[in-house]
Amino acid sequence: MVEFMCGRFSSTLSADFIRRLFGTTGDLPNLGPSWNLAPSQEALLVRRHPDEGTRRLDALKWGLVPHFTKDLKEARKPINARAETVASSRMFGSAFAARRCIVPAGLFYEWRTIGAAKQAYAITRADETPLAFGGIWEGWRSPDGAVLRTFAIVTTAANREMSTLHERMPLVLEEPAWRLWLGEENGDAAALLRPSPDGTMRAWPVSPRVNNPRNNDASLIEPMIMAAEGGASNPA
Repeated sequence: MVEFMCGRFSSTLSADFIRRLFGTTGDLPNLGPSWNLAPSQEALLVRRHPDEGTRRLDALKWGLVPHFTKDLKEARKPINARAETVASSRMFGSAFAARRCIVPAGLFYEWRTIGAAKQAYAITRADETPLAFGGIWEGWRSPDGAVLRTFAIVTTAANREMSTLHERMPLVLEEPAWRLWLGEENGDAAALLRPSPDGTMRAWPVSPRVNNPRNNDASLIEPMIMAAEGGASNPA
């Protein structure tokens, strides 16, 4: 089963900042900031180079295309992979075993039904440090030899903060887990497939402008004051 959540996130950390944070090597991608990154768009991610063994920062398209895909137009291109089945799934298993990556982010969005409307929320770390989503990536080769590199974000059951918004949440990796997740040290990566501890995340309501991925500016993450009837009104 493909779990559709964490369908938008902000990718506003600069490539230079990510390089310093994760210690990547090589050229930096020329990809501008996005406050409302949506599926099928490119995002910066950290992966272990399969030949050199070094950490690289690359821009990959969001929506996984497995290497065995025959028809790109008919491919499902899932953006999320469930932690409970990612290792055993035909679609995700080989990527989980050999091609794990980290997706740096500032925050992500989720929607909560309030009355007849859906209210958007921004979610980030309570300690205000960047998020490091656990992801998997794939390289698909077209008949003409071109390589398409794509990724998906792993999701887990929700922790306490997220459970009021959604039953799932992205896998958020703490810094001590980065080496294991990237395959730089031996160990059981499946042991990392668990929700963030309670108290790790915080959420706040934001403008419904985030509902449209064409809207992409810093005002999207400004807190909204919840109106008495349960909707959102002016920025706080």
